[in-house]
Amino acid sequence: MPKVYISTVIAAPAAEVWRIVRDFNGLPSWTPFVAESRIEQGAKADQIGCIRNFTLKDGGRIREKLLALSDYDLSCTYTILESPMGVSDYIATLALTPVTDGNATFASWQAEFDCPPEREAALVQQIGQGVFQTAFSALKQRFGR
Repeated sequence: MPKVYISTVIAAPAAEVWRIVRDFNGLPSWTPFVAESRIEQGAKADQIGCIRNFTLKDGGRIREKLLALSDYDLSCTYTILESPMGVSDYIATLALTPVTDGNATFASWQAEFDCPPEREAALVQQIGQGVFQTAFSALKQRFGR
């Protein structure tokens, strides 16, 4: 089972960063690759079990289910239900930790999934750099410090 782990430090307080990433329907506001997103069946974006259905700027559509959301731990965990990437049993967690020296945020994003062995290296690269790192870079730029 491939694993992806990406981390960074964002020069902003964890509470400020959490306000942005906590919104399970908010990807279009902070990632450069999501065009639009909606929560299915009128559920709330912080309701465990809600499903976000979003369109990528390249036209791909992804559906993900929120499995856990913790304001205490500043983390959210979700699974992919449908995706053009060809992964299965995908579970990811985005977590923030306050860095007290400098009032910054340590951010980590990790995922595990199944895929055909011949696609593993490409998917690890695509998810790690193309998704997680790209999103973190956009967050860092947003806070501009």
